[in-house]
Amino acid sequence: MNGIRGLKGVEPPAKTRTLLIGSTNRGKVAEYRLMLNGLDLRLVSPDELDPVPPEPAEDAATYAENAERKARAYAEATGIATVADDSGLEVDALGGAPGVRSRRYFGEEATAAERNQRLLALLEGVRDRTARFVCVVALAHPGAGARAPGSGATVELFEGMVRGEIARAPRPRDAGHGFGYDPIFIVAADGRTMAELTPDEKDGISHRGLAVAKLRARLSGEPR
Repeated sequence: MNGIRGLKGVEPPAKTRTLLIGSTNRGKVAEYRLMLNGLDLRLVSPDELDPVPPEPAEDAATYAENAERKARAYAEATGIATVADDSGLEVDALGGAPGVRSRRYFGEEATAAERNQRLLALLEGVRDRTARFVCVVALAHPGAGARAPGSGATVELFEGMVRGEIARAPRPRDAGHGFGYDPIFIVAADGRTMAELTPDEKDGISHRGLAVAKLRARLSGEPR
C-alpha cells in the first residue's frame, strides 16, 4: 500500500479525497496546487509517495494520448485518482512545431533556456511570430483492480488553448515566475510574456489554467 511521505500517521478528514498530481515538474505541481486551492482535496505529488511510482513515458503522437497515458499509469500504479497533462507550443511559421514534442524538440538534455534560445534562432528574421499554447488535462479514476497495469482506470479529458506570439528575446518577470517557453511567449492582447505575469494572472488566462478551470468545475461537482 502506498504511503505518503511526511504525512504518515496523520489521517486526513474522512471526507477529504486524495488527488495525485502526476508530474515531476515542480513548477507545474505548484501551479496545480494554486489552481485547485480551496477544494476539499489532499493534493500529493509522486515524490511524496512511498514507494515513488515510476514516471510514465511521453512518446505518444498527441497531447490527449500523452495526458491519458500518464494519468492512467499513475492511477493504476498507486490506486489514487490522478490528474496529469501534456502541453506544447505551436508556432505557425514552423508548421505547428515544436508541438507535442516541445520538451524534447531540441534534444532530451536541452535546458529550458537552451530550448528558448534555439527556438528564437529558428525564427530569426521571421515576421510571422504567431503561436499558441495548448494543454490537455486528464483525470483518471482508478479501477477496482488498481495497482495492476490495465486495471481499467476511467479517464476524462479537459482542454485549454491560448493564442499569442513569440518574443524577440526572453522576458521573464523574475527568476521565480514561469517555466519552459513562458519567457518567450507573449500573451495576445496583453503585451507581456507568460513569465512576466503573476501566478494568479497566468492561471487565469494560460492554456493550463483554462483546462484546469474545467477540471476544477468537474471536481467541485463530484459527489462524495
